[in-house]
Amino acid sequence: MLLEAIRMGGSPLLMAARLVQNRLSPPTLILLYHRVTNLESDPQLLAVSPRNFFDQMRYLKENFPLVRLEQAPVDKPAVAITFDDGYADNALEALPILEELQVPATFFVATDLIGTDREFWWDEVERLLLLEREYPTFLELTAGGEGGRWETATVAQRARCYRELLPLLRRDLPEQREEHLARLRLWAGTGAVGRETHRALSVEQLRRLAASPEVTLGAHTLSHSSLSVLQVSRQREEIAGSRARLEQWSGKPIEVFSYPFGTRDDYTAETLSLCREMGFARTCSAFPGQWRSGTDPQQLPRQVVRDWDLHTFKKRLSRFWLS
Repeated sequence: MLLEAIRMGGSPLLMAARLVQNRLSPPTLILLYHRVTNLESDPQLLAVSPRNFFDQMRYLKENFPLVRLEQAPVDKPAVAITFDDGYADNALEALPILEELQVPATFFVATDLIGTDREFWWDEVERLLLLEREYPTFLELTAGGEGGRWETATVAQRARCYRELLPLLRRDLPEQREEHLARLRLWAGTGAVGRETHRALSVEQLRRLAASPEVTLGAHTLSHSSLSVLQVSRQREEIAGSRARLEQWSGKPIEVFSYPFGTRDDYTAETLSLCREMGFARTCSAFPGQWRSGTDPQQLPRQVVRDWDLHTFKKRLSRFWLS
């Protein structure tokens, strides 16, 4: 494991120290997935193919204790599986694999789009900017408190616009972002109905997830907004509202939460206080690291998994244990 991690570019001294720490305080790796499906275009690298996901889960099942967030950390190196956002393919393609292999997983669901024909906002921006159609030659739009003008005549120009527009929209309040998306739809000459391949869960699909013995549901806000841009009262609405809807639909208590986007810049000290006040047993971030005794249960680190074949997955996993 150590040699493999070093070959992946790690510092030998740091890796060796981490290996000693892992023996003294066995870590749990929390893996972060978003989608399990085959996509023609995936600019955010969110989708893992069903074939690769099956191979990854089978390898983990055969080599590590697989634990729920409620259980970890345990007295030996272990792995916990999580999903963020609430895509329909979580129920249609990921769940059958998890059930076949008896792998537990936690699904954190942003609830505003559940049961609708809309796409998550970052997917909608992709649909409006990157698909094959006739486009105007430039776009003028204000987002995230900044005005911008982008040339959009070519694929490369629109790809640049896409990359630069996403972080601006991420800084918007939910209603501001929806207004900006409406203007972007008008500019692109298309409507709000999303692609079947990019839909959120239906209510029935959500209930199917909740009914599985392998699944724990978790809250992930209403609108999937960066909580740090919101006032504390609005943060409370987002977190409590997501939890309430999930409890209503599933009939089960929701005791875990993950921060949208999950970097340290996407939530505040007030967010942590709110989650403690609301009684969440665990809350997950999306910055890398291991979960071990002494880790703040309100800021559990996770390792993002991409569409890696089994050989690459094993190498990445070796690095994850020691990063």
